[in-house]
Amino acid sequence: MDSNLINVLYLSSFVFIPLVMLFGLWLARNINQVRGVMVAGSSLLLGLSVYLVFDFLGARVSDPTSEMLFTGSFSWFEPLNIKYSVGVDGISVAMLLLSAVIVFTGTFASWQLKPLTKEYFLWFTLLSMGVFGFFITVDMFAMFMFYEIALIPMYLLIGVWGSGKKEYAAMKLTLMLMGGSAFLMIGIFGIFYGAGGATMNIVEIANQTGGAHTIDFTQQCIWFPLTFIGFGVLGALFPFHTWSPDGHASAPTAVSMLHAGVLMKLGGYGCFRIAMYLLPDAANELGWIFLILTGISVVYGAFSACVQTDLKYINAYSSVSHCGLVLFAILMLNKTACTGAVLQMLSHGLMTALFFALIGMIYGRTHTRDIRELSGLMKIMPFLAVCYVIAGLANLGLPGLSGFIAEMTIFVGSFQNADTFHRVLTIAACSSIVITAVYILRLVGKILYGTCTNEHHLKLTDATWDERFSVICLIVAVAGLGLAPLWVSNMISTGVAPIVDHIQNVSHVVSASNPFL
Repeated sequence: MDSNLINVLYLSSFVFIPLVMLFGLWLARNINQVRGVMVAGSSLLLGLSVYLVFDFLGARVSDPTSEMLFTGSFSWFEPLNIKYSVGVDGISVAMLLLSAVIVFTGTFASWQLKPLTKEYFLWFTLLSMGVFGFFITVDMFAMFMFYEIALIPMYLLIGVWGSGKKEYAAMKLTLMLMGGSAFLMIGIFGIFYGAGGATMNIVEIANQTGGAHTIDFTQQCIWFPLTFIGFGVLGALFPFHTWSPDGHASAPTAVSMLHAGVLMKLGGYGCFRIAMYLLPDAANELGWIFLILTGISVVYGAFSACVQTDLKYINAYSSVSHCGLVLFAILMLNKTACTGAVLQMLSHGLMTALFFALIGMIYGRTHTRDIRELSGLMKIMPFLAVCYVIAGLANLGLPGLSGFIAEMTIFVGSFQNADTFHRVLTIAACSSIVITAVYILRLVGKILYGTCTNEHHLKLTDATWDERFSVICLIVAVAGLGLAPLWVSNMISTGVAPIVDHIQNVSHVVSASNPFL
């Protein structure tokens, strides 16, 4: 069989499996069949992603020079030279593994969800299909299509199965992300026609004669802000982040896990893969503006988390801060910082999924997320409380857990830029570590320790088997990344290096428009 077709089928399995799951869910007639379809499908996706990691590492040894592995394509829409093109590098393989872990654990976190369980999992599976499709494709149009598939189900998942101001949150989230999509679509077609209109394949555009210099510098300075903001809205870029806290606070547990754990990573991934990679001159010229905005996101998100009283709002603003670090590191334009950005995407994805899972389990028992009404949970539900402490320690960067290695790589890489402007911003961003420790330790002390004064809470039970399984899987992943980060870091660096080299080797290595340099 043709290797091109084999590769297309191989990577497209990440999309075909959710499609089969959708068909199976449609045929399911009771909740046990629905659960069976979800467990079987999410287990297949997790197994396939683990197999892909080992397959990728083996293929990289035999072919260390290729930018993308397992590439394949076929014509999709000839008038615009749109092809269904697939391929993976170390970054996308890591994101596929993260997505599979969150979908698998999110299935068990939603084990007891009612009502409309079947309909809920239909939309949840469609959302996951969009995420997987986004990470396997290297064609801008196909990426945009899967991006939209991943966004649309959020409206119903929050509006129907959410809590609190769910209709308002669903509408706000959808409108703001659709606004970002409009910017993104304009930017993508601007890149396509600016590069000659011959292809929408990302690698082919970057590797054309002269690279991205086939796109006029003036045009780059137009399309770069549009694409960076378009993806940055999903990555909680200041001041376009306001949808995030409301959306996370109202979403059901597994949707919060997938949204904060994976969907927000589409923003950072897209900024790096398209905005930075294909428009390097503009990235060098205008990056300082977005560096300031992302620095604000990092510090502002951490301070905002300190003053919240709702558990989900605290974690949502924490996500604004940590996702801001991803964009902040990408804009530093060196390999160490960009590797740290991808590690942060992995680390934050696992940590925030763990947090939202635990918050959902606590809320399901106490029926409140207000920290002023919670205390003494360590004696009442010790398993969930200990897991919450572990999640908090990972969030504030305890060595041995994933948060430490990711943030240290980012800050070390950021400080490698020797000019005053970058180092001052790096020091300011480092202050978020202290602020994070403040709200995490305050939160843990308030809700877990002390004396429980609510008689209803004294009668509560600890985690069930499905909740324990979901949480333990995430804790093992967080600890595994923290204790053995080298293999992940090496895999990621193989994808980061060619992109950063391409950006650094452009002819317009300019900083004249930056008044601070």
